[in-house]
Amino acid sequence: MTYYNRIKELTKAVPTALVDFGLPRDPARTPTQASSNFITNREQGDWAESLVFRAINEISKKFVTVKYGKSDDLVAGEDGFDTFYQDFQEELDTIGKRPDLLIFRKEDFQKDLGFDISQIPHDTITEYVKKAIAGIEVRSSAFLIDKYEEAMQTRTEKFSRIALQTRDIILSGFQEELNHPTRQAYIDLLQSITLKTLSVTDFRVPNWSSTERLLELKKHFRTLKNAIKEIQKRDYLSITPKVEDIKVVYKWIETFNVPHFYFQVFFDKVYGISFEQILSLISDSNNEGIIFSVESDTKNQNKTTIKINSKSGMPIASKVDEPIHESVRKEMDRGRLLFYVTFKGGTAYLDVDNLINILGIDIKEF
Repeated sequence: MTYYNRIKELTKAVPTALVDFGLPRDPARTPTQASSNFITNREQGDWAESLVFRAINEISKKFVTVKYGKSDDLVAGEDGFDTFYQDFQEELDTIGKRPDLLIFRKEDFQKDLGFDISQIPHDTITEYVKKAIAGIEVRSSAFLIDKYEEAMQTRTEKFSRIALQTRDIILSGFQEELNHPTRQAYIDLLQSITLKTLSVTDFRVPNWSSTERLLELKKHFRTLKNAIKEIQKRDYLSITPKVEDIKVVYKWIETFNVPHFYFQVFFDKVYGISFEQILSLISDSNNEGIIFSVESDTKNQNKTTIKINSKSGMPIASKVDEPIHESVRKEMDRGRLLFYVTFKGGTAYLDVDNLINILGIDIKEF
């Protein structure tokens, strides 16, 4: 069975409520105005792509990484952007979404095309692209994942302690109030709360206010509720394929039959996961809320995004040297100024064993 056919079979198991592969993708509206935050995020993404590009090319003797993803320095509001954006949309419907990077064996690398084929029309390089052994979509995240996880563990421990202490305060200090027939259900609720059930517990804070004791009791219930809310927040950093991108990635795989991967770059580590594994994970509803969540991403025009626990993937680089960053001034039409951050340099120290494992390469080949 070809790689494409394996992916095709997996798409049949993905719930249509999440991704309906039988429907065409929703048309995208052309952005009308860029922001400083948008450009900074784009610069960070370009840096992450360059980081992976340089890391693989510097360490591999038999493989070459080439820039492939559609990109341009134009931003919404500049002359030529509308044409670029519409051409990009047409390409999505024709061949799917180009991954940022392609990996070729050296004997298949075309030196005359060089290390950047992102601006070459797709119909002139179709057969060349089909020779790639992998396509990599690079995502970036402005976090240090180790420090984030340490902070989340501390947060969970703190609010678990608050929740259990508050439960005990209510049960030991307000028995008389809770023993009233209209409030006895709260005793059952409180007795069901344990360290294990905090992650799934939910209740409505009572609206008691007729006596000082009931007001005090209500405050304790609110403290308990707020602590439980903190515990139930997502506590992992994620690899983040947008739902709308799942379809166009599948379209690209259908066109070229090349294995596809997501690499998530943090400022201290890099994690990778195959598109095949992504489909497998989201096909199992039992994984939702544990390994992945589905959220509207406020940082990306509220687009629905699948957020997969990074630790479900492989650590591709166990250490990253941070880049140099500097501020840039950009003048737009009508004298509007944008100030954003650009990133240069940095090094990703690849875990070669994990890299070749995820890509399915023999160590002797690499």
